[in-house]
Amino acid sequence: MRLERLNYNKIKIFLTLDDLSERGLTKEDIWKDSMKWHQLFHDMLDEASAEFGVEIQGSVAVEIFSMQAQGMIMIVTMEEQDDEELLQDGFIEMQLIMGGDEEILFEFREFENVIQLAKRLNNMNITNGTLYAFKDSYYFYLSNQNANDINRLVAVLTEYGNPSMVSIHMLEEYGSVVMKDSAIEKLVYFFK
Repeated sequence: MRLERLNYNKIKIFLTLDDLSERGLTKEDIWKDSMKWHQLFHDMLDEASAEFGVEIQGSVAVEIFSMQAQGMIMIVTMEEQDDEELLQDGFIEMQLIMGGDEEILFEFREFENVIQLAKRLNNMNITNGTLYAFKDSYYFYLSNQNANDINRLVAVLTEYGNPSMVSIHMLEEYGSVVMKDSAIEKLVYFFK
């Protein structure tokens, strides 16, 4: 499990499939109202509170993005309440918003792997995407992908790189854009 603070009231939690299986859970357990899932959620909130020194009380909105073959990302947003409301409540109200698999972000250590991936994706008629550079790695970001192609796409991406532990928000803020939007098309053109 990996935590990242996005802003003063928003925390990102990345759970791998291994994290879930260690706790006896699957991604499908999100849909069930199980005690294991509730326990995991409270453990995550406790860890986030300890790591970032924030008191998580009152209402929180939770967005869950399931990532095929990678795990899931949870964005926890703490809604602002005045002190009087917090005293009256004393509990956490949870609201779930499920996101799809439309966004993919992978990390590559070598630029040559990015070039080879671009040639392979181009053969699959995928020419979009954005390429970032951040801390000695390259990151390839794809959004708005057809949900039916996600499994095949992730399988190809894992041949060349790894699922990113860095969020797209972190890359947009601190990374450098190497090629915007049609990265695959540009890579194939320049590196024949």
